Amino acid sequence: MTTASPRPARAALPPGSRLPALLQTALFLAAPGRASRRARRRYGPAFAVRFLGFPPEVMVTTAELAEKIYALDAGGARAGEVRRQFLEPLVGRHSLLSLDGDPWWRHRKLLSPPLHGKAIARYGEDIAKIAAAEIARWPQGTPFALRDGLQNITLDVILRLVFGIQDTARLARLRRLIPELIAVGGSPALLLTPPRISAWTQRSPLAKRLTFLPTTRFLRLKEAVDQLLYAEISHHRAHPVEGATDVLSRLLEAQDEDGTPLSDEELRDELITLLEAGHETTATALAWAFERLLRTPEVLAALRKELKQGTSERYLEAVTKEALRSRPVVYNAPRLLDAPLKLGRHEVPAGWRAGPLISLIHRDPEVYPDPEAFRPERFLGDDAARAQKGWMPFGGGRRYCVGAQLALLEMRVITREILTRLDLTAPEAAAELPRLRHVTLVPAHGTRVVTHRRPPS
Repeated sequence: MTTASPRPARAALPPGSRLPALLQTALFLAAPGRASRRARRRYGPAFAVRFLGFPPEVMVTTAELAEKIYALDAGGARAGEVRRQFLEPLVGRHSLLSLDGDPWWRHRKLLSPPLHGKAIARYGEDIAKIAAAEIARWPQGTPFALRDGLQNITLDVILRLVFGIQDTARLARLRRLIPELIAVGGSPALLLTPPRISAWTQRSPLAKRLTFLPTTRFLRLKEAVDQLLYAEISHHRAHPVEGATDVLSRLLEAQDEDGTPLSDEELRDELITLLEAGHETTATALAWAFERLLRTPEVLAALRKELKQGTSERYLEAVTKEALRSRPVVYNAPRLLDAPLKLGRHEVPAGWRAGPLISLIHRDPEVYPDPEAFRPERFLGDDAARAQKGWMPFGGGRRYCVGAQLALLEMRVITREILTRLDLTAPEAAAELPRLRHVTLVPAHGTRVVTHRRPPS
């Protein structure tokens, strides 16, 4: 008589709170940092959460576990599927943010060359001019939200250097419409509308007449912006400029291996994608950088010294990286699993979401000793390689942010322009707390500052 061999023990699900999904959602929305830190202390480096209306999700808080998730971008998980519900109404069906599989890979190959480091390096002087013009309009001697002014700069960078818009009337209309479109498109009223109801309101003639609905307002703004963008695409097609360096001009020249170019709809969707991913996020990253600098005077003094010498920007680059480490704008980067994922002794089932919790990965004391301190020196000298390995403000894997090089260039140039032209102080000594806005973490008061003109050197 033979004895059946025992079945191998089934891997356990990641641990997590047993509170109802509604309560977990409310706690996270109210204080995402506090809720995630509490979960990390209680359950360890990988823990499960349940948010109302979404599949269960496991969040990981170390770089090693994050790499296991990023590796699935080659097959086994879908990032676009996760973002589609929130972002497709704004960015469309042909966006890097919402595509998966071969369509995503096709767009990625076409978008990467115009946004490569060498291609955008020439933008530095133009970014400096755009920043200088906006800085000259900022109030002096009275507190104001720096993030608002920074958004004006990053919007102009997108409109002029990415979209390549020269028509002054079209620029003026887009400067007015786009901030409103993004605000409405990311409003809680719209984001929390169930997908079926949202789809009905966007199709129904009756719903479109109900002007008080957020979906109706959003659709009207979107149509107005789209009309201007399609007009700009048409103008670029009809009047190509030899040697033009704006991203739209270069995308119009891009073709697949078989010679197929991007359609007007695909171009529109990717322009809005670059706007969505590179306008408010870059302005927020800059706002956090100054929030940290103003509360770490020794770092600000060291940075001013380097800028005054004008021989190197190594410390400026380190300050930029440390700002993105200590206050990452995007807190999470989930994927929808197509197959089970092993995480140590735990197994995450297919159909769940799994995502690196960037805000806690950047606070891993094993990688970043004294993680709450603002210390750019982490990215200089002997510790730089270790710090860089755990640094992922732009995500990781194949879906690493295509606009990362442009964002980093903007941060360095704009920081230099501000510190060269202005003295800044914080009207309140206390640090500004993170607040969840759309899917990003912003300074609660927009980085309130008081500025004064610096005398010419």
